[in-house]
Amino acid sequence: MDPTVLAWALAQPAGSRAGALAAAYTGGTTRVTFDGRTVEYRSLDELGRALAVLRGAESTAARRPSVTLASFSRGGSR
Repeated sequence: MDPTVLAWALAQPAGSRAGALAAAYTGGTTRVTFDGRTVEYRSLDELGRALAVLRGAESTAARRPSVTLASFSRGGSR
């Protein structure tokens, strides 16, 4: 598990999906209950990958699109 992903997840609110996954991961359990649904992960590694996907999705949503300006001129000698 990437320590930065775990640190991000632990910093999330306790009632959030990432917070619930982080609590399960640090507690060594693979069963997570969130919004009345229970999910049983096959391993802690799989749970860690789910956390990484959540963080990646948040990072992508937070990024602003980049803009590039290209300009051309016909100036020059013939």
